[in-house]
Amino acid sequence: MKPLSDQQLTEQGLPLKAAKGRILLIACGALAREILDLRAANGWTHLDLTCLPANLHLYPEKITNAVRAAVAKHRDQYDDVFVVYADCGTGGLLEAACEDMGVQMVAGPHCYSFFEGNDRFAKLTETEITTFYLTDFLVRQFDAFIMKPMGLDRHPELRDMYFGNYEKLVYQAQTDDPALTAKAEECAKTLGLAFERRFTGYGDLEQTLKAL
Repeated sequence: MKPLSDQQLTEQGLPLKAAKGRILLIACGALAREILDLRAANGWTHLDLTCLPANLHLYPEKITNAVRAAVAKHRDQYDDVFVVYADCGTGGLLEAACEDMGVQMVAGPHCYSFFEGNDRFAKLTETEITTFYLTDFLVRQFDAFIMKPMGLDRHPELRDMYFGNYEKLVYQAQTDDPALTAKAEECAKTLGLAFERRFTGYGDLEQTLKAL
């Protein structure tokens, strides 16, 4: 899914320029659908959203500077800014930057953790070290974010090199969608992994946004 443009956000009632008293969420584009769904379901009309490109996850070293630039661009227009990223492979740099800028961010190492619930995920990882995770977004974008960047679409023989030490694919489902579940199972077959569907809903993400 492409990140929402300024025009799309405005059309959905999520203007980038807002009056005082509002909170801006600066989020990973991979979370846009989930945030919009939560916002609509809970009536969180005080929350506005702008998204950075989801493919920054392929280049985690770029995330911190991109978030810094977004905060600098928008913070004067809002009473508060909240960063909807976890650490996401930045090695603590994003947390340090948010602290330096005086803004808060989602707790946890990555979205797999906060969708599962950070406490629960920390316990599960002790026994799931050979598990590969997909979310709703990654199931939808499996080719764009897994197959093509890893070259598996062109060189399927690389599968064992990348995934030979994995045993299971866990699909962390945010929604009850049979079509997504079927596609997730196909993803597992493509990677040669056992399949498990685990309904997580929105996990800690929902609780974090509710607190705002």
